[in-house]
Amino acid sequence: MPSQLVRSRKARWSLRYLAIAYVAVLVVVPVGMVFGRAINQGGQAFVDAMTSPDSLHAFQLTAIVAGSAVVINTVFGIVVALLLARYRFPGKRLLNVIIDLPISVSPIVVGLALILVFGFRTGWFGPTLRNAGFQVIFATPGMILATSFVALPLVVRELLPVLQETGLDQEQAARSLGATALQRFRRITVPTIKWALAYGVVLSIARCIGEFGAVRVVSGNVTGKTQTVTLLVDQHAEQFEGGAYQLSVVLILFAALCIVLISFIRPAGARR
Repeated sequence: MPSQLVRSRKARWSLRYLAIAYVAVLVVVPVGMVFGRAINQGGQAFVDAMTSPDSLHAFQLTAIVAGSAVVINTVFGIVVALLLARYRFPGKRLLNVIIDLPISVSPIVVGLALILVFGFRTGWFGPTLRNAGFQVIFATPGMILATSFVALPLVVRELLPVLQETGLDQEQAARSLGATALQRFRRITVPTIKWALAYGVVLSIARCIGEFGAVRVVSGNVTGKTQTVTLLVDQHAEQFEGGAYQLSVVLILFAALCIVLISFIRPAGARR
């Protein structure tokens, strides 16, 4: 019996060390190298990278694209999660599968698909949009669409388990008492999903600000016009210019801060 206990402890510690080593190799070491390079280049290099006109424009455009995509996915995520959790309809399983499609499809393919649909010359809607004076591809709208697509499942997948677990009992009771749909949503649904929604939004923010592939295809990557921070980092890295490490550090810190913040402010009972 004691020997079995010793073997069990050794197995647990071995698994822990294996997990730590795995995370260290894939996450800690690469991220640490980026931080190390940024620190070694000094504080002035950091200031220069943050205050250059290209960087300022890239941060502004990233905020517009990521912010718009998060708003779109939040509204869409709430509606679709309620639809999947509360109603039965033909094609429900298909919709549930399609929601996860952005996870399995390469962002590069997403960008190419958007060009085929909204391309200025050969896209399905390209000529119509061109005649109306509206440009999607190689402009901000196309970048928002691409970013929204890649982050599509995050809010839905956070909300759906919570809605399925709570069921319909409270809403049915409120309906029997004369509560309207809006009152039920505001007083029952929102308090129920608020922490799952907050976490889904934070994950969506982190995903949107770091998107590269799909945005690279549909933006044209024009410096000072359609270049987000991730695209600017790629340009600096390819041309061996200063600023790539510093901008990467800002992106990493912002995403990590969002996730850590929501993890700490969310009540323990709301954590899955």
